[in-house]
Amino acid sequence: MKILLTAFDPFGGEKVNAAEEALKLIPDRTGGAEVVKLTVPTVFYKCISALGEAIAREQPAAVLCIGQAGGRCDLSIERVAINLMDAGIPDNEGVAPVDRAIFPDGKNAYFSTLPVKAMVQAIRAAGLPASLSYSAGTFVCNQLMYGLLYTLERQYPAVRGGFLHIPFTPAQAAKRGGTASMAAADMARGIEAAIRAIAENGQDLSFSEGKLC
Repeated sequence: MKILLTAFDPFGGEKVNAAEEALKLIPDRTGGAEVVKLTVPTVFYKCISALGEAIAREQPAAVLCIGQAGGRCDLSIERVAINLMDAGIPDNEGVAPVDRAIFPDGKNAYFSTLPVKAMVQAIRAAGLPASLSYSAGTFVCNQLMYGLLYTLERQYPAVRGGFLHIPFTPAQAAKRGGTASMAAADMARGIEAAIRAIAENGQDLSFSEGKLC
C-alpha cells in the first residue's frame, strides 16, 4: 500500500519544525508500505490545497499528517478535528482567523479514519510514549486534519486519513527551559510504528483510551 505523509514547514519564529525534521528520517519503504513525503506550508487553506494536489497525484491508500505540538510530551494520535479556526498566532502569511468555520458546508467535526488505537499501541510497543488526543487545537494543524477528512469523505471515500502530533526536538526545547522534547530519530521510529499499524489494521483495536477531563 502507499501512504502519504505530510509535515509543516517552520512557523512561529522557529528555524525548524520538529515534524519536518522527523519526516526527513522516514525511509521510502517501511512496514510493508511505500511512503511518499510532502512538506506543506503553515498557511491556512494553502496547506489543504497542497495536500489535495498530492492526494490526486499520488492516489495513496492512507494519509497521515504530522504536526509539531510544542509542550506535549509524547506522540499524540488525534482522534477528531473540529470545524473551527481560532488562531492564537498568525500563520506564515500573517493570517490569524478568529471564530471562523473552516468549511461552512462541512460537519461540526470529523473523526480520524485511521486505526488510532492500534497506532497508539504500536508506538508504545516500540518503547515510546504515545496517547490518543481528543483536541488537535484550532490552528493550522486542526485545519489540515479537518480539510483532509472533508476532502476524503467527498472525493476519496476509500482512502483513510488522520493526524499525529509530536513534541519539540531537544534543540527547540533547550530554548524553553523545562519544556518536553523528543529526539527526531525517536519520533521517526514512532511514526514508522504508526505506519506499520496503519498497514496491518483494516479495523481499529478496541480498548479504553478515554479521558476523564
